[in-house]
Amino acid sequence: MHEIFINYRTKGGKDIAYRCEEALSERFGPDSVFLAGNGIGLGSDYTQALPRAVRRSRVLLVIIDEQWLDVPDPKRPGRRALANAQDWVRREIEEAFDSGVLVVPLLVGRHMEQIDPHRLPKSIEQLAVCQYARLQSRTFATDVAILGDRLVQQVPGLAGMDSRESEHAPDVPEGNPTVRNDHQSGGIGHVSGTFGTFVGESHSPMHTGSGDMITHKNSDGTTHVAGDNMGGIHHEHGQRHRRTRRDDDR
Repeated sequence: MHEIFINYRTKGGKDIAYRCEEALSERFGPDSVFLAGNGIGLGSDYTQALPRAVRRSRVLLVIIDEQWLDVPDPKRPGRRALANAQDWVRREIEEAFDSGVLVVPLLVGRHMEQIDPHRLPKSIEQLAVCQYARLQSRTFATDVAILGDRLVQQVPGLAGMDSRESEHAPDVPEGNPTVRNDHQSGGIGHVSGTFGTFVGESHSPMHTGSGDMITHKNSDGTTHVAGDNMGGIHHEHGQRHRRTRRDDDR
């Protein structure tokens, strides 16, 4: 099922429609966007394929340039194409509203104004009050990226198809980041050329920063670390003191 259906008029909207299809397909996948020129199989009945594709979509993008409202009906000179109930641009929009598909007008160019509802057929006058997005040729890449971001927030299913989401996902560190001191062996000093602390069979609280602390106390005596881990280590047993080698004497 295509998530995005692009509605456009051949005169005036074809180029921007194909550019939108290319950009959105690159972001959400080749099967995410329906464009009539590419989406209907050879020999298929387009009168059935188009309404069905609209109904199966989640959002219909209506590309509207400055000539969109007044494009003439090729079958009846002097009449606007939108006035013809068989006009496919109109029929696709009607189908979207009837099916509950999200309809988003895409106003092309910075001078294109929001549509006057009085100039629309009654069946699609709701289009005039739908929140629109704007596309400009010189800022197209940025505009379509912002459009994609907004669609991800509103259209269920697009977030899981969004290639940008995976590109910006935070890296998950390998292994368990939790620090544990059980079942370890060794001493305090330099590890593989980099200063660090490794503790041999610790069964009581440890301290790896600066400052004095008591690291172990039992009936046999007390181990006292003076200063930080770069300082000396003294072992107290009764009233006698014995100085061990400093770490930097190794």
